Amino acid sequence: MSNLNALQERLGYVFQNCDLLRLALTHPSVAHESLSAVQHNQRLEFLGDAVLGLALTRELYDKFPGFGEGPLTKARAHMVNRRALAALARRLGVGEHLILSRGEESSGGRERQSCLADAFEAVVGAIFLDGGFDAAREFTLRCFQNELAEVKGIPALENPKGELQETLQARSPHAPRYELTLAAGPDHDRVFECAVFHESVELGRGRGKSKKAAESAAAEAALARLREEQTEKR
Repeated sequence: MSNLNALQERLGYVFQNCDLLRLALTHPSVAHESLSAVQHNQRLEFLGDAVLGLALTRELYDKFPGFGEGPLTKARAHMVNRRALAALARRLGVGEHLILSRGEESSGGRERQSCLADAFEAVVGAIFLDGGFDAAREFTLRCFQNELAEVKGIPALENPKGELQETLQARSPHAPRYELTLAAGPDHDRVFECAVFHESVELGRGRGKSKKAAESAAAEAALARLREEQTEKR
């Protein structure tokens, strides 16, 4: 077993009960290989996944009041995928402290993406049990500060027109109206411009190679404007 002081220093959190940290680092393969019952980190991983999701969801909710459910979900999913969590675990040096079976060790488990991502979530769960939600939230936001800083605008939406309509329906029964304001250029290189209005107020304009693309761009511009207005009201 490696000394965990260095890891705790990198985590920025000192455990009152270090057994929780050891459990978070114990891979299920240890139990499979042992002849006796051995606890491992799957339950802590389950808990940590929920704590991590809540901490990031609350931060995104507060930081981006103009985002609807779709963009908020997309932003959160981008941060908590397996690859992202494994990268954070590597940054913290979690791999060198994992407790693995001989078979898992010999097959490269310390660098395996799934092992590292699961261990990271388990560590979040362990911090939650040891120090409460505030401690787990502080750790999470510290780990994700770069990723949160990169979320500056509305994430690319699969359906910006649908997102805009959903956002506007929360305030009014009237649907947005799109108007083609420009169609220029030769047939092989046409440019279209559309404006989107709501209750006679223009919310945004956008351009594209087709009317549909221009309407989507206008919807994205409108969503950005609504977000800025919400931020200014805070």
